[in-house]
Amino acid sequence: MDLLELWTPDDIFAAAIRQGGEALVRFAEDSRIEWKSAKYEPKDLGDYFSMWANTQPSGGLVVVGIEKNGKVGGCLSVGIERVAEFERTGPDYCPDAQYDIRRIPVTRDDGTPDFLLAIRVYYRHDRLVETVRGDAFARAGNRKRRLSEEEKREVRINKGQIEYEKEEVSLSYPAEFDDLLVDEFCKEYKIKRGLVQHHTKEQILCLNHLGRMSDGKFRPNLACALLFALDPRTVIPGARIRFMRFEGTEEKTGQQFNAVKDVPVDGPLPRMIQEAEEVITSQIRNFTRLGRDGKFETKPEYPYDVWLEAIVNACVHRSYNFRNMNIYVKMFDNRLVVESPGGFPPPVTPDNIYETHNPRNPHLMNALFYLDYVKCAHEGTRRMRDMMKDANLPAPEFSQKEVGTHQVHVILRNNIEARKEFVDAGALKLIGETVYETLAQEEKQVINYVAEKGTINVSEASRLLHRDWSAAKNCLEGLANKQILMRKTKTNKQRDPSAHFVLRRRPT
Repeated sequence: MDLLELWTPDDIFAAAIRQGGEALVRFAEDSRIEWKSAKYEPKDLGDYFSMWANTQPSGGLVVVGIEKNGKVGGCLSVGIERVAEFERTGPDYCPDAQYDIRRIPVTRDDGTPDFLLAIRVYYRHDRLVETVRGDAFARAGNRKRRLSEEEKREVRINKGQIEYEKEEVSLSYPAEFDDLLVDEFCKEYKIKRGLVQHHTKEQILCLNHLGRMSDGKFRPNLACALLFALDPRTVIPGARIRFMRFEGTEEKTGQQFNAVKDVPVDGPLPRMIQEAEEVITSQIRNFTRLGRDGKFETKPEYPYDVWLEAIVNACVHRSYNFRNMNIYVKMFDNRLVVESPGGFPPPVTPDNIYETHNPRNPHLMNALFYLDYVKCAHEGTRRMRDMMKDANLPAPEFSQKEVGTHQVHVILRNNIEARKEFVDAGALKLIGETVYETLAQEEKQVINYVAEKGTINVSEASRLLHRDWSAAKNCLEGLANKQILMRKTKTNKQRDPSAHFVLRRRPT
C-alpha cells in the first residue's frame, strides 16, 4: 500500500524528477508542499523560501504552476521572463535559503504539454533564514506563519547564532549573589579539575563562561545570575518552578478548577531544584504489597531518579528567552507532567531524543555538572526510560506543544490499575501486615483512598469502586468491623448524612 502521507519532501521531489508532474499532483497541500499559481508574484515567493528553511525537520516543497484548487495550469502561459524571475527568487528575495529547483514536465488539464517549477527548500540547522525585508516565517500545519521578534531571537539562540547565556546582567556582584553557593561551586570545581594553583572565585567563574573581568571588576552574565543570584527573577521573572497537584486525571478551569495544591518555588537554580525536590517528594506516594516471595515490597508511584531528572532537564534545557514563562510540574492521579518553555533545540525531536543531544544552555549545564546535578554524559533520557521499564511503568512520553509559544512536555504515567494491588505504605503501618494479607482488592482501594484523602463516605466509595450504594456501604462497614476504619458521625444515628470513615490508629 502506497501511503503518501509517509513520504518525505525528498521522496516527493525525487519522484517528480523521475516520473514527471503526475507524481506531484497526487499530493494535496500539507506540511510538506505549497502550491502556487504561475501568476503569483516572484517577490512574494521569498516568504515561502524562508518558511521552509525554518521548518523542522526537513523543510518542504514549493510547486509553481498548480492552482490552489489543484488545477494544473503550468508555467508556459506566463512567459520565459516570468519563469526566470521565479528561478531567481532565492538569491533575489531570500539569499540564505538553500534549495534545488527543477522544471518538471506535466500535461495541463486541457491536454497541452507544459511544465511545473518544483523548488525543494531545505531546512537550515545553523541559522534563522529571513527574507531581504527582514521577515521570517515557519510552517504551521498547511499555512505560513510569520515569526515574532521574540520567536526569531529564540530560533537564533537554538541555532547558536546568539549566546544569550553570556549576555551581561545588571546585578551587582558580589552583593546580589549567594556567596555560599558560589563558594561551594568553586570548591567542587577545584576538586573535580584537580587544580593545585590558587584561583580566585572570579577567575573560576570566568573559566566557566559565567562572566568576564572588566576594569578589575567581575561582570556576571545571565547564566551566572540564574545559578547564583539571590533573586534570579529580577533578571528572568519566569525563573520559577510551579508545582500543582490536581484532583482526578484532568485539569479543569473556572468554577471547576481542581488544583488542591499550588506551590511556587524560586531562587538560584541549585536551591530551586533542591526545594522542588522536597516539595514533590512530599507528594509522591509509596505503596506496599506482598511480593511473590512472601515478603513485603514498597515502591514509589514514580522512580525518584526519573522525575528528578525530568525536573533538572527542564531547568537546564528550558528557554530563558521566554522570560516570563514558568516551568510547571503538574501531578494528576494517573500521571506527572513537566512543562518547560521553548521547543526542542534542533536537531532534537521527540523521535530521536534518546540518541540526539544538543543543550540549549551549555554553560548552565556545565556548571550544574560540578554541583552534581547533571552528568553531561548524554544518557539522562535513556536512563529515565530504563528506570521506568524496571519499575514496570510505561516509558516517558516526550512531546512539543504549541501553546502560544512552543513548550516541551514530559509525561510520566503511573500504573493506576496495578496500584490497586498495593496499600499505601503509611496506611500499612496503621493496619498491620497480618491484617493486610486478609484484604480483598476493593478493600485495598478504599484504604488507599482514605490514606490520601483522610476520609471517605459511602457515595465516594460507590464512585471509587464502581459499585452500587449498598455494596459500597457493606465494604466500608466490613472494614470498620475489622477495626481498620472508624465510622464518625455528628449524631451517632445510623442514617446520618454526615457519616464518614477514617483510618483507625493502632495502639502504640
